[in-house]
Amino acid sequence: MSTAGPTSTSARPQGPGPRPGQGAQQASQQTRPTPQGRPAGAPGPAGRSRRVKLTVSRVDPWSAMKMSFLISVALGIAGVVMVAVLWMILSGMGVFSEVNRLVGTILQDSENPFNLMDFLGFGRVLSLSIVIGVIDVILLTALSTLGAFLYNICSSLVGGLQLTLTDD
Repeated sequence: MSTAGPTSTSARPQGPGPRPGQGAQQASQQTRPTPQGRPAGAPGPAGRSRRVKLTVSRVDPWSAMKMSFLISVALGIAGVVMVAVLWMILSGMGVFSEVNRLVGTILQDSENPFNLMDFLGFGRVLSLSIVIGVIDVILLTALSTLGAFLYNICSSLVGGLQLTLTDD
């Protein structure tokens, strides 16, 4: 326990608010005009928007590869799901059985009857769509990484892609 009286810390104001010597500095920052002639905290006119011209001078190939890999995996999964749903819809509507019946009447071969499901069975169609999805993932990832390298080479020659962005 301390027996000393009030210390110098009790002389300082406690709680929220500016400390001594900071109030004038904060007040000057709040009322200092911006280049448009308005205080820093005040909103601008409703009809005006800022326009900023930026240049994309370089694309990181590693980040382009990661993003393209994730996007192509998502597209591959969506493609497999789409093929499965489409096959189920066509099967439910009886399209395969009608095509099978039509081809059977055209061929009229009783010894070797034609069965469309030998060629377009659900397992076969789904496995083919998975193989196409895996090839798609590999190709899209490689092509986008190569595209990032080519963009970097071209942007070093001509300066990059210039964008104009607006603040609405």
